[in-house]
Amino acid sequence: MNTVKLPGGKLTLGIVAAVCCFLFSACEYEVPITSRPTRSVDEKLLGNWMSKDGKENIKVRRLDNSIYIVSYNGDLFRAYHSDVAGTPFVSVQNIDSAERKYVYLTWKLSEDGKRLSLRVVNDKVIPIKTKGSASVQKLLKKNLQNPDLLEHETQFTKAE
Repeated sequence: MNTVKLPGGKLTLGIVAAVCCFLFSACEYEVPITSRPTRSVDEKLLGNWMSKDGKENIKVRRLDNSIYIVSYNGDLFRAYHSDVAGTPFVSVQNIDSAERKYVYLTWKLSEDGKRLSLRVVNDKVIPIKTKGSASVQKLLKKNLQNPDLLEHETQFTKAE
């Protein structure tokens, strides 16, 4: 499997579409990182995930070849790969909200595929008011080596 080095460490190329409520509500952008998916669904991400404390549940399902539908504690999200400059990002859209805004994430999967770590893009580095996907991509490229690009890591375990 391909990997890319980011400030947060090694990231497996792919997508996951969910994270704790803080991550989904913290940074809501008007546009996705990319207007279309940049890769297909990764089978290893499909399934049920639970936070370390057992309070957060995520179900990741395939909608089609390149789109995920995610249920996070009952709320629905649409997500897809939005790679920029060879770096794996995820555009996650809240489809349970009238605004249908986006959150930007990165993720990494453990070698055994049982642990998932998610990080949200910091809105102090990529401002929420950024207009257009091209502008978002430009800022992400510019800040790939910025240690402040990504917020803290949230971990989940795959449910059996």
